[in-house]
This record gives sequence, structure tokens and C-alpha cells, in this order.
Amino acid sequence: MTDNLLFYGDNLDVLRHHIKDDSVDLVYLDPPFKSDQNYNVLSTARDGHSAAAQIQAFEDTWHWDSEAARSFQETVEQGGKVSQVL
Repeated sequence: MTDNLLFYGDNLDVLRHHIKDDSVDLVYLDPPFKSDQNYNVLSTARDGHSAAAQIQAFEDTWHWDSEAARSFQETVEQGGKVSQVL
């Protein structure tokens, strides 16, 4: 692997499938984290004024669900330092 690569995507997926263990110098995450809010994209009218239309961009909440349980179990089963901490 070459130096100075930027990966865009889910950090757990990238770290598990594309990065060797003990080889990461920096992981950049773009907040907010767990703000328990929904973030919307507001539309703009052609004249530049705000329009009433909006769509939900993302929901910044976290819930323990089957995906979280599966990820936790997979991490624990892999062993290593992270497994010991969990």
C-alpha cells in the first residue's frame, strides 16, 4: 500500500477490509457525532430565497440493533487488543 491514501466511506468497513492491522497513523471523522438530531437539506427558490421544501439529509442517532450486535460479535471474535477492551 502506498502512503498518503484517503479512503471515503464507512470507517469500520475500510479498516476491516482495506487496512493492515497496526498501520494507521490518522483516522479523520467528520462530526457531528451522536447529536441525536435529524439534519435536513433546505431547498432554495430560483430567486435565491429560502423555499419551504426540505429533505432529511441524515439522522445522527445511534441505536443498538442487530447490525451493531453483529459488528460487536465480529470484532470480539477477531481477538486482539480491541477485542480485549470490549
